[in-house]
Amino acid sequence: MIRAIAMAMTANTISYPSFGLLAETKYSVKTRKRKSKLMNSISNSDLTLMSSFLDVGWYARMKCSSFKNRKQKNLSKLVVNELGGQYEEVFNDVKLALRNRFTKKAVRTVLYQLYEMNPPQYIWLHNFIAENDPEEGKLFLKNLSKENQDLAERVMITRLHLYGKWIKQCDHGEIYKEISDENLELMRERLLETIVWPADDKST
Repeated sequence: MIRAIAMAMTANTISYPSFGLLAETKYSVKTRKRKSKLMNSISNSDLTLMSSFLDVGWYARMKCSSFKNRKQKNLSKLVVNELGGQYEEVFNDVKLALRNRFTKKAVRTVLYQLYEMNPPQYIWLHNFIAENDPEEGKLFLKNLSKENQDLAERVMITRLHLYGKWIKQCDHGEIYKEISDENLELMRERLLETIVWPADDKST
């Protein structure tokens, strides 16, 4: 009797832990299989971004947002001019306008000199200017050289001389400041135009 009770107690102490270990082993095997499938579906570069607290939808949105940010960062390196497309850091149009402007100024200078020193030449050049625009620059000088080579050479020498004087007197810092001050003045005037002042009502 005592031996039977001891055997029963021994069986109980052995069987219950074995059942617990067996159940735990089956659960751990299933869990490891699930984790391995999940880890295989995710690349190694994305492991640091995943968490047990994040769902799949959030992860997809995060990846899409990251791609858009990289794309916008690359596009931000391009400087675009809204009026002329992609902006190039060249100022050939400014240099052309400057040459044409000095051509016109040289023509006016020569015309003033002829008015005092050679009235017939003054009249001829005045009539020529009426049919040809000095601000066309090179084209104007080409047509003038066909009609009067001496006057054309005089205008070319005069515009080069005037440009040399302008270079010595030109202060780029001053020009920059003038442009900046003019911008501020225009914005200030526009702001004053858009302000709605309260009505002067004595009753209120």
